[in-house]
Amino acid sequence: MNPAITVKELGEDSWTRYRDIRLAALESDGHAFGGNLESERLFTESQWREKARQYVAVVAVVNDEDIAMMTIENLSGDFGATCWIGSCWVDPEFRQHGALRALFEYVDLQATARDWLVQGLGVWVDNQIAITAYEKLGFAKMGEKQESTRKPGMFYQRMIRNAAK
Repeated sequence: MNPAITVKELGEDSWTRYRDIRLAALESDGHAFGGNLESERLFTESQWREKARQYVAVVAVVNDEDIAMMTIENLSGDFGATCWIGSCWVDPEFRQHGALRALFEYVDLQATARDWLVQGLGVWVDNQIAITAYEKLGFAKMGEKQESTRKPGMFYQRMIRNAAK
């Protein structure tokens, strides 16, 4: 039996939780992100608080432990996206247990009130595991692959989905 997964939104005053799970994600799977572990380890409290104001960060929690995360940013994006999903990560010990689905269910519940109805994200073109996971959640590839501005020579695929009703 899988333990119950709850989802919690982190505000600015929870910047240490956001920092800790973001650094864990970069340490575990840094290749999957546009960020850099070494530089983000040096961020000050002020920089982490600024990130917390820029994005809505949500975490999946099991037994009071943060086991997955994502960020959501409102924007007018490509292919009609009204928000951009970023920093998706699930702790390897909890993969295939519903954490990613729980995060997206939370986003969908908030979609109408927060204008998250058309969700976009980018995924590295060589990350087939993530692409497959997003497709199972209803995302579809859109447009051509794009070269990263943060990691020149690497390409990402934009994916879009409509919030589940």
